[in-house]
Amino acid sequence: MNILVCVKQVPDMESHFKVNAAGSWFEETDLAWRINEYDEFAVEQAVQLKEQLGDADLTVLSIGPARVKEVLKKALAMGCDRAVQLFDDAAYEKDSFQIASSIAAFAKERGFDLIFTGMQSQDRGSGQVGVLLGEMLEIPTLTTAVEFTYEAGAITVRRELEGGLKAVVKAQTPALVSCQLGLNTPRYPTLPNIMKAKKKELLEIPIADLLSQEARLQSLSLAYPERKGSAQILEGEIDELVSQVIGILKEKTAVL
Repeated sequence: MNILVCVKQVPDMESHFKVNAAGSWFEETDLAWRINEYDEFAVEQAVQLKEQLGDADLTVLSIGPARVKEVLKKALAMGCDRAVQLFDDAAYEKDSFQIASSIAAFAKERGFDLIFTGMQSQDRGSGQVGVLLGEMLEIPTLTTAVEFTYEAGAITVRRELEGGLKAVVKAQTPALVSCQLGLNTPRYPTLPNIMKAKKKELLEIPIADLLSQEARLQSLSLAYPERKGSAQILEGEIDELVSQVIGILKEKTAVL
């Protein structure tokens, strides 16, 4: 089986973000970077499937500047066979349609039986790349997977829906699966596997060689949310605080 897993490098969400000079994205300097959380589940599931089959070939792909090699190396250390970087210093300017188009151009002639992606990225959160990629490749797309099984050319996925509901769907390969929190527990790369990853193939392809689509969506501005309301600090002994709270509830709400 020929498997592709797509990953994205995103800022650590604990980083201190600053809006860039253009006001269209965040300033990327002085940020800590990591693999997108949902994509870690995708990598783990792809590696588990490779281990199940024994003879599978697993490629990991990411789009971005030189620093994305770090997340590719982690995926290689987790068990992927080779890595492909679609090199783009301005990846943040590309919309979901362009990202999916570039990956589709890479994947079309390589006969992937199964493609794994994360459900969405932690920075933009659009949740579009996986479904667009599946549509462009004209293959079944199974989203928000929280359980996955493969047997005899067919995949069965348990999907997370709204309101706590679950749905079970089945499709024949080739297919695409987007992965949700709870699908698995991503492994930590061991030191021997980290060392082995250094010898694995890491191919770099300029994004211009694959991208032929204009953007469908343009990010106009990025801003911090407006601060609304204020907090009231109560001080005093317990019985005084209780009286103050009751007074506030009577005055400002219909609770009492």
